Amino acid sequence: MSALDALLILLAGVGAGTINSIVGSGTLITFPTLLFLGYPPLMANVSNNIGMVAGGASASWGYRKELTGQGGALRRLMPMSLLGAILGATLLLTLPAAAFKAIVPVLILLALVLVVFGPRLQRAAAARHTGQAGGMPPWRTRALTGGVFVGGVYGGYFGAAQGVLLMGLFSALSSEPIQRLTGVKNVLVTIVNTVAAIGFLLFAREHVHWGAVLFVAIGTFIGGWLGAAIGRRLPGVVLRSIIVVVGVLAIVKMVWFA
Repeated sequence: MSALDALLILLAGVGAGTINSIVGSGTLITFPTLLFLGYPPLMANVSNNIGMVAGGASASWGYRKELTGQGGALRRLMPMSLLGAILGATLLLTLPAAAFKAIVPVLILLALVLVVFGPRLQRAAAARHTGQAGGMPPWRTRALTGGVFVGGVYGGYFGAAQGVLLMGLFSALSSEPIQRLTGVKNVLVTIVNTVAAIGFLLFAREHVHWGAVLFVAIGTFIGGWLGAAIGRRLPGVVLRSIIVVVGVLAIVKMVWFA
């Protein structure tokens, strides 16, 4: 690996880690960079995924203040992300990717609709349940738990833009402020990426390029800190707007430039 290649991967990692911390879809920066530098697609995907774990860890730590008081939700949702990721990684190793990838843009589009209209849906649901005891209605809790499991399957299988999907789900079903939801999203995405990385290390080690892993990891780790510092200061409406823009770019990339 040349010094220029290392620098490009590092810079791409910083960008990816920053956008992952706030929204997701950072893979759409680093993966094409590795392809541009001549890495075979499978090696680029495997190496990129392993390197991304470091960025998820730093982003989760950067949002630790927003995670205060979220212990109960995390204990309920983290196992669903773990189980979903295991199933998704298993599907990745056993099924062709074409059919699943065809529906990914549709899933992202649905998530963006939920991000935009989520607050309105929450207000409407609250108005219908004004006489109900405090807390999230049971059906929303079940829907959120099941949705996180499906998000884990998606992330373990494909990975890109899973943060956008989770934010769409949270926007529609949770009444928590969007900054706190972003913190939870970072933790769940990191769990899914870690499961996928372990799967690659166990079953696809020959496709790991450790130089690429190193510089993606360093870059995304820095970007995770940077994104947390920026994202935590953004008003909710700005954060939702960024999610929508990144999601639309992800759809364009997947549909027209795959």
